[in-house]
Amino acid sequence: MNSKKTGRRKVFAVLIVLLLIASWTISIFGLGDKFGNLGKQLKYGLDINGGVYVLLEADSKETGTELAGIMNQTKSVLENRVNAMGISEAQVSIEGERRIRVEMPGVEDAEEAIKQIGRTAQLQFFLADGTLALTGDGVSDSQIANDTENGGYKITIEFTADGSNAFAAATEKAYQGGVQPTMTDEDGNLVGSTAIVIALDDEVISAPLVHEKINSRSCEITRGGGFSETEASQLAALIRGGALPANLTEINSSVQTATIGANALNLSVKAGAIGLGLVLVLMVVVYGMLGVIADLALLLYIQLVLWIMVGMGSVLTLPGIAGIILSIGMAVDSNVIIFTRIREEIQKGKSVRVAVDMGYHAALGTVVDSQTTTLVAAFVLYMFGTTSVKGFALTLMIGTVVSVITAVFITQLFVNLLAESEKFGTSKMFGVKDDGTPRFNWNFNLKFIENRKKFYALSLAVILIGMGFFAFRGFNYGIDFTGGTMMQIELGKEVAIDDVKETIAEFDLNPTIVYASDNNSQIIIRTIKDLQSDERTAVVDVLQEKYGFDDSDVLASEVFGPTVGKDLRNNAIKSILIAAACMLIYIRFRFKNWQYGLAAVAGLAHDVLVALSLYAIFRITINNPFIAGILTVVGYSINDTIVIFDRIRENSKFFKRKQAVELIDTSINQTLSRSLMTSLTTLIVMIPLFIMASSELRSFLIPLMIGVFTGTYSSIFLCSPLFYELTKKEGISKYEDNKAKADKQRKKASKRSDDEGIRL
Repeated sequence: MNSKKTGRRKVFAVLIVLLLIASWTISIFGLGDKFGNLGKQLKYGLDINGGVYVLLEADSKETGTELAGIMNQTKSVLENRVNAMGISEAQVSIEGERRIRVEMPGVEDAEEAIKQIGRTAQLQFFLADGTLALTGDGVSDSQIANDTENGGYKITIEFTADGSNAFAAATEKAYQGGVQPTMTDEDGNLVGSTAIVIALDDEVISAPLVHEKINSRSCEITRGGGFSETEASQLAALIRGGALPANLTEINSSVQTATIGANALNLSVKAGAIGLGLVLVLMVVVYGMLGVIADLALLLYIQLVLWIMVGMGSVLTLPGIAGIILSIGMAVDSNVIIFTRIREEIQKGKSVRVAVDMGYHAALGTVVDSQTTTLVAAFVLYMFGTTSVKGFALTLMIGTVVSVITAVFITQLFVNLLAESEKFGTSKMFGVKDDGTPRFNWNFNLKFIENRKKFYALSLAVILIGMGFFAFRGFNYGIDFTGGTMMQIELGKEVAIDDVKETIAEFDLNPTIVYASDNNSQIIIRTIKDLQSDERTAVVDVLQEKYGFDDSDVLASEVFGPTVGKDLRNNAIKSILIAAACMLIYIRFRFKNWQYGLAAVAGLAHDVLVALSLYAIFRITINNPFIAGILTVVGYSINDTIVIFDRIRENSKFFKRKQAVELIDTSINQTLSRSLMTSLTTLIVMIPLFIMASSELRSFLIPLMIGVFTGTYSSIFLCSPLFYELTKKEGISKYEDNKAKADKQRKKASKRSDDEGIRL
């Protein structure tokens, strides 16, 4: 029976290795001309690989606060439209007073993109004679569904209360007949007298016939043979977009190159490969054959994550890369937890096979708890976040789920085969010497609880200093948060961005410059400085003298608003708070003790405050990457903390006579090597990127590194001491709990005795 089981394991192992080889081969080389490699299959955001941007201007007579309200409503409608089209990570921002810039990554055809979102996007419903029946304000939603009667798909439309009343009146009039058709359908043919004509920007997109009065909050659009999925999806997306509060006119549109710098993606891939290679080597050095198994699981993990993103049509952005880097660290972490527990069982004198079974059993709960809390946080961030927050959360969710699968199933398969092997199933192969000590003897005996006030003082000092710097000079907000001045110029030829920066260096603009055309002949210069008209003219004159373009080649010169507005900031804060609340509930439910959850969430608050303090002290520019850094703090810190808390909970059951101080110190020391190993592997992936990549990418990696450092520090030095503070009165083990109750009863009895003595 065992031989059959081992045989099946060997077959599965061989299949997994073959799958791994095949997947990496396809990822690197592709499958001929019809199926490109992974790099060609992935979609990238504007910040990595460019895309299409469209500049639109609102035609509105309103001014002041009324205009601002209209622009914000228009921005929201456009965001809904591009999201409905499935353009992930699209960014819509207000520039100046009346202009809106729409950035759509993964789209190469500017004209098609403009056609999809609609230049003015006014949605209207007409009777066949051109009588206006309903505007897009009356539509609340539109989706597709299977058409069981006609086959294919149908479109469903949901109306508001006012919209349903207007639609009912229109369908009643159309169904009664007597309407003289004057409008034509999308093919140019005269519509039927009972038609309800749906138009976008006065262009007919559908003209379904009415078969009865529709007096409800919804209706369906069907046709003989049904719609194809593509047709139905496009029509539903256009209807779902709703009406814009203002007409929009296209001012400019172009294909834009990556904001992280030309060819930065290829350089980043090389740097990432070097970082991954260093992690693979480190795992083998520290864990031997177990490290080889971890490397196999990690290589498979990377393939699964990236190809799942391809299958989902996800767009990879810089925040998405942050999620992948973080999840790589967590994938390694799951294996480290398992290997550490197996080693501990071997050191207790158990056989390798027994140690593998018991180690997996002991580690499984920790892996599930730590990854589930991270998954809860990622899910909440995705549900309530926007733009970059969603990009981070999606990749983190995918990575977290895949890391559990590879650790629990793939790693376990190979570790069991290793344990059953006569040649390799020895304690040495599992990193334990004959004398029972590990190859790398990381036995710590540090006094964390005894020195906890020193850690409190250090954290408090950093936060207070940061608050002081913030109070006197504030944060160094970058262009994403402040807005600034934008100039777009047609140079007539491709000029190196560094040359342009050198040409205008005398103005001390500290600009962000990107290409903005297919042949890189256009550039966009953005600076945080609010340049007046004459100052902008001076900059243009210097460039004109150097490169010889005409005045007509200055395509835009204006002040623009922040791309990270109050809505995005407030949304990110709200998402983090909701995520923290959900994690608190999960930890309370899973650990049966509210103190664990409160200490973990307090650690999150500490990490965010320390990150903000470091940004204030060192004047690090706060731009879009800062949001990714804060999200990294949330995802990383809670994972590390739960691993330590899980060991405290376990030890409180088995070491019932240990005092709280000794029990917590022991638990932290037992998991310390794992905490350091996970942090080290996560940082190793980032270091080559930091050294080799562009300055723009470095500014993205800085908050990630801060997140890893602060998350590791708080998990080890703060969260467990805080948990001790919350539980020291009642104890955390049954022994201490009973002892505390007995002491309390003795005090009550002593007090009663004293009272009786006084009365006598």
